[in-house]
Amino acid sequence: MRKLLFQSLIRSPLTETAPSAEDRALAELAGSLGRASRRRLGRSLSIREVDAGSCNGCELEIHALNNAFYDIERFGLRFVASPRHADVLLVTGPVTKNMRMALERTYDATPDPKWVVAVGDCAFDGGCFAGSYAVVGGVSAVLPVDLHIRGCPPSPCEILKGLLALLEHASA
Repeated sequence: MRKLLFQSLIRSPLTETAPSAEDRALAELAGSLGRASRRRLGRSLSIREVDAGSCNGCELEIHALNNAFYDIERFGLRFVASPRHADVLLVTGPVTKNMRMALERTYDATPDPKWVVAVGDCAFDGGCFAGSYAVVGGVSAVLPVDLHIRGCPPSPCEILKGLLALLEHASA
């Protein structure tokens, strides 16, 4: 125990470095996403995240969007607890047989206009879980998908770029 105490006093803390110039690009990206949502919807974009049976890798990246480093709420994007308040369903993971009905009911409860975004390779085609007895398939096997964001897991920047592409395509 004493050894751990002394080592913790000598080592520097494990923290992230200060934002670099690349993070200004992230701020511009999120800002343009906020402007596009206000132009398209007249208000901020409301997102409902649905885990349809994933390994939680994509959820970690999605939850990172709300941390102090990315802080997407400052740009007018927000996660909502109810699908009745959502514009976008952000679905992760392969759709398991146990989650199929819940995903369909969530989709039905979301008001129009609505978009479905499949996040991650598993949501695209089942990923490494494809062919499992417990998996229906990718999200497009159950719902009409407007956008697929590939990656295992995709980075928060890739998720923001995908949402921006979705809104720009919808307003065109």
